[in-house]
Amino acid sequence: MATKHEQILDYIETLAVGEKISVRRIAKELQVSEGTAYRAIKEAENKRLVSTIERVGTIRIERKKKENIERLTYAEIVKVVDGQVLGGRAGLHKSLNKFVIGAMQLEDMMRYTEAGNLLIVGNRYKAHEYALQAGAAVLVTGGFDASEQVKKLADELELPVISTSYDTFTVATMINRAIYDQLIKKEILLIEDILIPLENTHFLHVKDPIRRYNELNNETTHGGFPVVDSNGRLVGIVTSRDVIGASDTETIDKVMTKDPITVSLQTSVAAAGHRMIWEGIDLLPITDDHHNLMGIISRQDVLKAIQTAQRQPQQGETIDDIIKSQLNQVQEDKLSLEFRVTPQMTNAYGSLSYGAYTMVLTEAAATALKTKNRKDSVLENITVYFLKPVQLDAALIIRPTILDISRKSAKVDVEVLYEQQVIGKAMLTFQLLDR
Repeated sequence: MATKHEQILDYIETLAVGEKISVRRIAKELQVSEGTAYRAIKEAENKRLVSTIERVGTIRIERKKKENIERLTYAEIVKVVDGQVLGGRAGLHKSLNKFVIGAMQLEDMMRYTEAGNLLIVGNRYKAHEYALQAGAAVLVTGGFDASEQVKKLADELELPVISTSYDTFTVATMINRAIYDQLIKKEILLIEDILIPLENTHFLHVKDPIRRYNELNNETTHGGFPVVDSNGRLVGIVTSRDVIGASDTETIDKVMTKDPITVSLQTSVAAAGHRMIWEGIDLLPITDDHHNLMGIISRQDVLKAIQTAQRQPQQGETIDDIIKSQLNQVQEDKLSLEFRVTPQMTNAYGSLSYGAYTMVLTEAAATALKTKNRKDSVLENITVYFLKPVQLDAALIIRPTILDISRKSAKVDVEVLYEQQVIGKAMLTFQLLDR
């Protein structure tokens, strides 16, 4: 039987997109405490079922597919520009496909404004009305209001009219930044992207005999399996090491590892991979907030996903991507890399920032390891020495040297030179990923 928490989530999913909900309403209609209702609504927000907007409240939204994440909803625009909704609240869940800046004659402006657009304009009241009639929402800049007629029309057409105190140029920049950030988020692999779903996952029950483990092991050649109770909740994990020397008739709960490490669907693949390396585990169960088993991933799944992602074209460059693109190999016999400091990598004083400097050192050391043994690596520890500041536009030479390497780990010394003088050094320790 579903818990009260699960019943609330199921109820929220049945609500119409755009419908407003509240803790008090949920508590009253489902006869639960306000605390239970509050926690369920927060989880619904994490699952992207609802969105909470300042001065508007919490509304049911359409769950966006990952491939469309760069398309912002009007509700998200309200948050981005710290706006106030003047009318058309029922349409906040809708997505915009383009924004138009109203800095031209009215007739020309309307030629570019279509359904699904967002017109960014100041106190040009006719433009507000015409945009709504064309099926576009309106963002009023400069803190101006809209006419009562426009507010009424916005409510009728369910197209938001939003007011913000920022000017038009600033608003356009903020929205561009938000879309760009969404593009970067889109590229970050999450567990939900690579998860083997529960229906395709082999698992054991606590009272299964070890004989059942052996059968699954022969059938799938997998070395480990999650263990669930009668309610489908994860209670342990069992591997080949656990069953050595045990009788075939002994039950799984006697030999399994209890309370195993788990992650959620929203955990990044990279974070899950790091966790598996640090803890020395090959299997990682995926659970929901109630500890129900949702699937499982292996170290091989994580490594394959990371390698595949590295071959994909970039759409939204992060600072890390920019730094990697600046590293160019200039000497092969003794590995040397050239690097030029660009404005994005500097601090307020025009020197290379600590974060960018650390990334340069890490990437150079990882390149040396990949050249040596073709393995992927994960940074475990770094000690950095700044000997002299690195200025904007400086062309650096990075020389990584592998001091020690084994099957599981490696130590790398990195030297940074500018105009043939050593200006920085670092010692890095890496964990190596087995394929």
